[in-house]
Amino acid sequence: MLRFMPVGDSMTIGSAGEHTWRYRMWQHLRDTYGGPYALVGPRETLYDKATDAPTSYEYADPDFPRAHLAGWGEGWLHMAPLIAEAVRTQRADVLLVSLGLIDLGFYTNAEQTVENVRRFVAEARTANPRVRMAVLPVIPNVRAAEDAPFAAQVTRFNELLAKAVADLDEPRSPLLLASPPPSYDIHLDTYDGTHPNASGEHKIAAAFADAMHQAWGVGKPYGG
Repeated sequence: MLRFMPVGDSMTIGSAGEHTWRYRMWQHLRDTYGGPYALVGPRETLYDKATDAPTSYEYADPDFPRAHLAGWGEGWLHMAPLIAEAVRTQRADVLLVSLGLIDLGFYTNAEQTVENVRRFVAEARTANPRVRMAVLPVIPNVRAAEDAPFAAQVTRFNELLAKAVADLDEPRSPLLLASPPPSYDIHLDTYDGTHPNASGEHKIAAAFADAMHQAWGVGKPYGG
């Protein structure tokens, strides 16, 4: 049994009425992964914009394993202290991580954020020394298009993230940097310049799926 844990911010938890990229990943694994697998995590809900709380179960299609470790407004800063317990209790084998935008936007600069990446990786490995991690760089959002200093921080962080992944990768616990979706367009693949719509969900799932297929032989290429 290969146990995948999606870890992320608002782009991963999703909000009421959405499918989420987690659903798209489940569909892909169901159709292309030959062995037993599960999506795991200590949380199941979506974010409810009406109540400003992660309390909704109103998925567009709720009939899938909805477990995750994602939170609206949460980043590397917030997940680093939680990841060891989550990996331990959920017995996670593979972490699919999409974090960083909220850190850079509100909490930490690029250098401070990458230190939290390193802490996250170390903590995850204390719970499972053989855990595998696929990490998605920050996808620039509408703020990056309008705010040059913020855009520079996103670029700087992604550079530091690539270096950290290369530095921290090890044979028994591989660390993989997924490629940002090459055709991702915030005007076409999001509903507000940040959060993915249906096409954006597919592209984020594809980024993880293609990286895992190429590096680890897990499943097939997305859509293949």
